[in-house]
Amino acid sequence: MSTAHQQVSLNPEPANPEDRAHEHLPVKSYADAAHEAVDGGPSRSVHGHDARQINGNAKHSDSGPSSRKSSNDTSIGKHVDEDKVEFEKYSDGNGSELVSVKPDPSYEENLKHNGETAPRSREPSGSDSDRPKQPEPSRQQDTTKSQLRAGREAGAGWERSAIRWAPMNVPLQRRIQMIAVLWHTTSIALLLSLFFLFASIPLTWPLLIPYLIYTLVFSEDSTDGRLRRRSELLRRSKIWSAFASYFPARLHRTVPLVPTRKYIFGYHPHGIISHGAFAAFGTEALGFTDLFPGITNTLLTLDTNFRVPFYRDYALALGLQSVSRESIENLLSKGGHNNEGMGRAVTVVVGGARESLDARPHHLKLVLNSRKGFIKIAIRQGADLVPVLAFGENELYEQVDSVSHPYVHKMQMVVKKMMGFTVPLFHARGIFNYDVGLLPYRRAVNVVVGKPIAVKQQGGPGSDGKVDEAYLDEVHAAYVKELTGLWDRHKDTFAKERKGELEILE
Repeated sequence: MSTAHQQVSLNPEPANPEDRAHEHLPVKSYADAAHEAVDGGPSRSVHGHDARQINGNAKHSDSGPSSRKSSNDTSIGKHVDEDKVEFEKYSDGNGSELVSVKPDPSYEENLKHNGETAPRSREPSGSDSDRPKQPEPSRQQDTTKSQLRAGREAGAGWERSAIRWAPMNVPLQRRIQMIAVLWHTTSIALLLSLFFLFASIPLTWPLLIPYLIYTLVFSEDSTDGRLRRRSELLRRSKIWSAFASYFPARLHRTVPLVPTRKYIFGYHPHGIISHGAFAAFGTEALGFTDLFPGITNTLLTLDTNFRVPFYRDYALALGLQSVSRESIENLLSKGGHNNEGMGRAVTVVVGGARESLDARPHHLKLVLNSRKGFIKIAIRQGADLVPVLAFGENELYEQVDSVSHPYVHKMQMVVKKMMGFTVPLFHARGIFNYDVGLLPYRRAVNVVVGKPIAVKQQGGPGSDGKVDEAYLDEVHAAYVKELTGLWDRHKDTFAKERKGELEILE
């Protein structure tokens, strides 16, 4: 293999604090930052995240087809609020710290409360003879003729119910969190029902018919890469802070990303609904722009979602785009700081519907060996690849085991082959109970963003569009290596209850 295809060093950064300060890099540990802040060293902030040091002197010049500057891309020169960003207590054991936005004061309280209301573990099986017997009441009782006899107590059965019901005195904050998650989980069904309600009223037809013609025939808002419908006001709404606090979810950064490159984030695992991907990249609830200033990230979803009336407009306002090849290429070649995609990023949930069938708590199986399409697009666009591993995503739901129910699994695979998607048979908790329902469990989700894989562009404009297969395999292998490295470095921190190691399938 030629040297032109050799992989670029992933993190060529000096370890010495003085050398790092000379190159305007953040300090490696909280202890070094505190020492420099006290002694008046080169880094005056304990958090060590001056946006000018991370991003250089690049200028924000994102504009769409018109000359007017777009409000969709974040300004590079923005200083990171020191009250929001901090060096975390989590590390990979080699001294490399994870950095995340400072959580809400109720973060630790939510973790504690969620642990108390977690689904009950299964009791070990055994015969009834092995279980301790309860003492039987004496047959001879000291009774008198005047003693009253009462029937069974009403409602006593509820105390022995197999379902754990939520108490009525749940704090208002937690009720708001549940409403936010309920809205996100049912938003497609609710907005589609609203459309049918309007469609049943003849007076609305003069508005609905042109709307349907435009959205189904002429609209290219989900694929043109311009992000004209994206609303930062909606993405920063307090409702998403409540949504992320429900689990709670948190976003962690291993290394800074420069805004003079373009990126493709690969999110793993898919889980059932990918709640962690939505919280981290579909909204600003976890502070993506604070951790990665100057980068505009777009979460990609199925193209069919943009054919659902009303919901498509809601998704476009959140900044979601189609996961089609055309959409990705447009996003990474338009806009950004130079109108050619620099400073743009897209997030792809790589495993897809196939991987959702293997989403079981405390296990991590990824469909990745055969998934090279997003890597080929990255090479054609010259976009660096960033692996993302969400610890806890698979713990949010329980589903039917494919090994114990092989016929159900085969039926799901047939549905996927015919329709392009499948529906896992899953359950979690309800609104007023902790054991039955379709709402996710309150379990922590930690989204860790890994180091970028440097990519050399091939097959771009002016060429035949072909990518060298050997280089494609090389980049794929480097991506898998960094992803497995994320698992190995942080599994003892975020996956303490795991029942197996990371498995790469298909």
